[in-house]
Parts: sequence; structure tokens; C-alpha cells
Amino acid sequence: MRPTLLDTLFADATTLPGIGPKLGKILAEFTGDKIVDLLFHLPSNLIDRQYRPSLAEVEDGRIATFEVEVMKHDVPRRRNLPYRILCGNETGYLSLVFFHARGDWLGKAMPQGATRMVSGRVERFREQLQIVHPDHMLPQAEFDKLPIVEPVYPLTAGLSAKALMKATQAALPDLRALPEWQEAEWLKQQGWSDWQDSVQAVHRPENMSALEPTHSARARLAYDELLAHQLVLALVRRDRKKQEGRAYQPADDFQARLLAMLPFPLTGSQEAAIADIRDDMASPMRMLRLLQGDVGSGKTIVALMGMLQAVANGAQSALMAPTEILARQHADTLGPWLDELGIRWQLMTARNKGKMRQESLDALANGDVQIAIGTHALFQDDVAFADLGLAVVDEQHRFGVQQRMALSSKGTGVDVLVMTATPIPRTLTLTAYGDMDVSRMPDKPPGRQPVETRVISMDRYPEVAQGLNNALAEGARIYWVCPLVNESELVDLAAAEDRAKALQKIYGDRVGLVHGQMKPAEKDAVMTRFATGDISILVATTVIEVGVNVPEATVMVIEHAERFGLAQLHQLRGRVGRGLDKSSCVLLYRGPLGETAKSRLNIMRETEDGFKIAEEDLRLRGAGEVLGTRQSGLPLFRLADLEAHADLLPAVHDDVKLLLERDPLLTSPRGEALRVLLYLFRRDEAIRFLQSG
Repeated sequence: MRPTLLDTLFADATTLPGIGPKLGKILAEFTGDKIVDLLFHLPSNLIDRQYRPSLAEVEDGRIATFEVEVMKHDVPRRRNLPYRILCGNETGYLSLVFFHARGDWLGKAMPQGATRMVSGRVERFREQLQIVHPDHMLPQAEFDKLPIVEPVYPLTAGLSAKALMKATQAALPDLRALPEWQEAEWLKQQGWSDWQDSVQAVHRPENMSALEPTHSARARLAYDELLAHQLVLALVRRDRKKQEGRAYQPADDFQARLLAMLPFPLTGSQEAAIADIRDDMASPMRMLRLLQGDVGSGKTIVALMGMLQAVANGAQSALMAPTEILARQHADTLGPWLDELGIRWQLMTARNKGKMRQESLDALANGDVQIAIGTHALFQDDVAFADLGLAVVDEQHRFGVQQRMALSSKGTGVDVLVMTATPIPRTLTLTAYGDMDVSRMPDKPPGRQPVETRVISMDRYPEVAQGLNNALAEGARIYWVCPLVNESELVDLAAAEDRAKALQKIYGDRVGLVHGQMKPAEKDAVMTRFATGDISILVATTVIEVGVNVPEATVMVIEHAERFGLAQLHQLRGRVGRGLDKSSCVLLYRGPLGETAKSRLNIMRETEDGFKIAEEDLRLRGAGEVLGTRQSGLPLFRLADLEAHADLLPAVHDDVKLLLERDPLLTSPRGEALRVLLYLFRRDEAIRFLQSG
């Protein structure tokens, strides 16, 4: 049960002044429907009403406040004309202008002869001083209740700044002190106030610096939110480790035979990751490990080693890929090795239908198939495994946590290995995947040459298009990537279809086209022709971004490179340089470039290190963008900014680790306070893990 001292915070927002059912409904969708949701909706700007000049000396365009007498109402004769109220004092005159005004309301709010405090942005129209739709027109006593420096909040359609500000400010006097969940010494060291004072401070900013994420009140609240999140991840992780898994003996024979087949030696980071997985699987606790490998670092071999360990112990393995192209590619890569090892495997995608699908399902259910490779078809309800021991999920950010869970629930005590070729900055790994153990693989396989990257203006397109001739003469295969499929009148981007036609005029039927709107079978057919060399130039949208492996491809042209994110550019460039031949990447841009786009293209030219690129991407775009928040399972933080507050994460991580060592059930005074924190941030599910011991 939520502690009663949080009742006022979890009261409906409609109990606040000015928030009726209609606004309550808008707020429910925009911020959330409780008072605490409004308090977690932070100001993004402020209005300073300390400027109180005379009417004769006021600066044009500034927000100013005056005490004036209401002199005359100028009611418009026609509805399309503005309603004006003439006011004045001993220093001059001021018109208040209203469009689509309600005259009866204005008559009551501004009766002739009354003195009012008026505040808003001043402008001159035909030498006449005026304020269009003033922010405030109040008697002195009411005006004095307003903050002199007024917070401005992010808004949504149907919600006015005044209503939101009024409601939020009305909630502040009723804030109760909560038990302190942070260490006294840490608060003192950081110079932070208690929770109640910090909330008051963020909603009553004194100046622009109070809006900075690093301001003490904002940093304190960000730490609270990160602490609640990390504590939940730690409790989930602890609970998972208590769940019984299965211990698998190392598969030395299978693994030695596979190593003998490989045409290359393993890298140091591949060997380290294989050792991590072998140890995890040999332990009786369930494995949940994230394998982060840069483009082309050889994650698939590492995953296969884990799958062999499960198979050698009589269990099944499943490898789930986000697209049919990628699933088929895994099958093409792993199939010959599995056949050589005498391991029964099958490919399962949405294309398996009717009798063929039923045969596949039966083979999985009775254990005839030892390794299944497929798409999301693997976790559909009618798919049953005889004894699933290891689930490998490729490109985690394309799947939700629910899908990962659905696959791991297909067996008892299933070990889970999650792979991603999207290098994630350390701060985000901690935040998004704090419930997992992590293996990072920055090494490239031996013999890979660096990809030469050039940044070229779109003005030189004819030169680039003709220049492909030289590469084709040397037997190269070429990717040409465009952002859109069809030309759009709204966005001036080259369309893949138009680019393919233009290149076909030069190179004829050596040019193929693949994009996301094609049927899977059509896409696969074109990709196969490109892989076998039937076509030499593949014009594509970003459908080729993840995992497509054609070692003979040595040239990548990315059109409108300025429109892509850094991580995406890095993934696309990773499609070349996968063989032993020298490769190049051409980033075609349309100027003029903004500062961010310029930085992005420069970083691509300077480095191929995916982890360094990921850190830069975080700096340029922020966390939500980098991981694609909704797809990645990264939480949407209200108070914390993962870029600005990245330096807090290691402290939070250490704090949680130490805390759970000392007080595993949160029964100490600080532990009890932390339970309140978990409820405050709606992490009620974590309490269940505590109650279960």
C-alpha cells in the first residue's frame, strides 16, 4: 500500500484551482492526472516581472508591469475588430487590446475608474503604447500573490500557460516534508536542500540559471529519479539471480571443432565475451547478458559458442533477429557450420506457412530441432520448444522488453543473451540495461582495413555518379543509400526510386533497388542478386542498415548524409569494409549545414570507433534520440536529463550497490525512506521484490 503521507501528492489534478474535467483530461494525457505529475513537469523558461518603468520610458518589446487606472472601454462595432481598453497614470497612456473578446467578462474584470496592476509585453502601434492580451490584469492584493519571476511551462493544445502555472503554484503550499532518503553527508557535499525545498525551488525560479539542469534543486531531483530507477533495476536483477537457472557444462568439443572451421582467429574481446557467457551458463543462476559489439566485431560467432554450450547439454537454443533479411543471413552464415557439426537447425519466419509451418512447429516441440533461427515468429503463442535453454536476441533496440520476456518464457530457467551492434555510451548502458551483465566488444577482426570516409557536397553528384565506374572496373559492389522511397514535395530529399532510375541510365541493369515498402520475398531476391554479383550497385533506403553482410561491397554512398543520425551513419558505413579489400564511404550533403550536422559529418570523417561515436551522438542529440527511447526500453525521465546528469549515474550506481549490501530488505530508517521514494516515482512493483525476500 502506498504510504498515506503521499496522499496529497497523488490526489487528482482536478482538485487544483482552475482545473476542471476538460483540462483534467488534457493534463492526464500530457503530464499525468495527479498533482505529483504537475510537480514533475518542470518550467522551461521564465518571465521576469521586476521591470516596472514609467509609461513614458518603457522599452519597446519588453515584458513590463504598471499600475494604471481604467479610463475607457472601446467596444468594437464589428466582430472582426479588436476590443480596446484605454488605461493610464500620471506618466502616460496604455491601450489593452483583445481579439475575439468577451466584453461582459472584460467589463467585470476591468471596471471603469478602477485601479489595476497590468503586466505583459509592451509594443508601439501607430505611436500608441499597447499590450495585446495582457498576461495579468489584477487588483494590487491579488497581483502581490503572484511570483515576481514567473515560471513558463511546456504546453500542449488546449492548455494555457496561465492555467498550468496557477494550478502548479497552488499545489506548492500543501507540500509535506518527506523522510530523507539521501545520505546526509552526500547532501551536504553536493550543497543540496531537502526534497520539499527542492520542489519549491524548481517551480519558483529566481533567475535563468535556476532553469539549468545543473542548478542544485534540479540536480537533487534528478538524482532522486535516477536513484529510484537504479534501485528498481538492482532489485529486479537480484530477484532474477534468485530464480533457478540451469548449469551447463562447457561444450569444449563442439567449440574446438567450430574454431578449427573458422577462416580467422578470434579477437581478444571475442574470447573475453565467450568466457563471460561460458561462466554465466555454467552457473546455476539464469544468465541475462548484453553483448555490445561494434559493427563487424563478430558477435554472431560469440552467440553461436553459447548456443553450442546449451545444445551440448541436451537443451535447445533460439536466435531471434528483427527482420527476415537478417534472420536469413544468420541462417546462411551459421547453417554450413551447424551442418558440419551435425547439429539439427531450422529457419522460422512469417514466410513459414501451412503444412511447412506445422512441420517446423512439430520438430521444435519434439526436440528434433536443436537450434531455431528466426524473427518474431519464434515467440508467437503456438510455438513450443521441447527444452529451450538459451534465447539469443539480436538487435535488442528493435525489440521491446516484453518480446524478450516472451521468448525466454518458452522454457524453464532460460538463459538470455541480448546482442546489439549499436554501441551505447556507458551512462546509457547503466540506465537502460542496468538489470543485465554487459560484455563490450570494441575490437575488429584481424585483416579489416579502415574505411576511408569523404564528405562531398551534393553539387558534385554527377562527378560521384560517374566515378563509380572506376570501382566497378575493379569488381567492387556499391551501396547507394537514400532517406526516402518516393520524392516528397514537402521534403526535398532524393528518393531511392528516382536515384535508381538515374543510375540505371548510366549503368543499366547492373543497378538494383531495395526499400522497406517491398514484400520480404522481393527484398530477399534483390539482396541475393547483389550478394552473388548479379547486380553491382544496390540503391536502398535504410532497410540495409542492420546486419546485412556482403563482404564484396567496398563502396558506400550516403545521400543527404546531413539528415541521418550519427549512430545510423556509423551502422550504414559498417556495411562496407567487411572483407579484406580497401573500402570507402562517401557522405553526400546538401548545404548550408547547421552546426550539429557539420559536427556529425566531421566525427564520421575522424573516427570509426563506434563507442566514441556513440558518446558524441549522446552529446549532440540527447539520450532519447540516441536509443530511440520508445523502441529501446529506455525510461522516459521527467526530472533527469541523461546527458546533463551523466556524472550523477556512477554515484547513484555505487549508492544502490552499497545500500543493498547493508540493508537488502530496506528496513533501516533510510531503507524505509527509500520505500517512500519508490512509491513517489510509481515504482510500486519493486516493493513486491522486497516482500518476496
